[in-house]
Amino acid sequence: MVHSVPRRGTRSRYHHGDLRNALTAEGLRLARAGGPEAVVLREAARRAGVSATAAYRHFANRRELLTEVRNRALAELARAVVMAVEACERTEPGELALARLRAVAHAYLGFASAEPGLFGTAFHTGPPADPASRTDPEASPGSAGPDFSRTGAYRILGRVLDGLVESGRMPKERRPHAEFAAWTAIHGIAAMFVDGALRLFPEVEREAAVNLAVENGIRGLTAA
Repeated sequence: MVHSVPRRGTRSRYHHGDLRNALTAEGLRLARAGGPEAVVLREAARRAGVSATAAYRHFANRRELLTEVRNRALAELARAVVMAVEACERTEPGELALARLRAVAHAYLGFASAEPGLFGTAFHTGPPADPASRTDPEASPGSAGPDFSRTGAYRILGRVLDGLVESGRMPKERRPHAEFAAWTAIHGIAAMFVDGALRLFPEVEREAAVNLAVENGIRGLTAA
């Protein structure tokens, strides 16, 4: 089934029946280049080579597209974390658990530094809802955002912390809610990469500051 006719002078970039994925892919490119504010349904449609009317058959408004793009960005973050954890060299269980925790932290921070647009989109919650804007399909009503406790990166962090306990490197009594403490610490540093003071530091100083923060965090979790 053909969903739409490409605009004159453009060439459709999607296969028939796959327009939703095409629009999401264009939204992801917009997010990568300009963050969540750049994700606009009409622009995604233009880039995909279809009409706005065709786009609205798949996404009722900008918020729906932004939600889909946000989920893709979170998946890319999780993929980066998984790859870093799996790349850790097998060694003594305690050392492996520590290496995996470092890998999670540095992969998370590396993603924020290399992909600030996607990182900002992944954790975008939107402005407070404006009832007057709800008739505008390009408006972006507020939402609570995703439940980050269900995201892939968060679950991976939990499994890595479980490994610390199982290897004896982390006291059992310190395990409850440790994901939250570790996540907020890492995320705070990552946010400084994206739009905070750390992005202005020379690379050598920034790397040293990050390494110190990560190691201090690990010592806090594992100290006897």
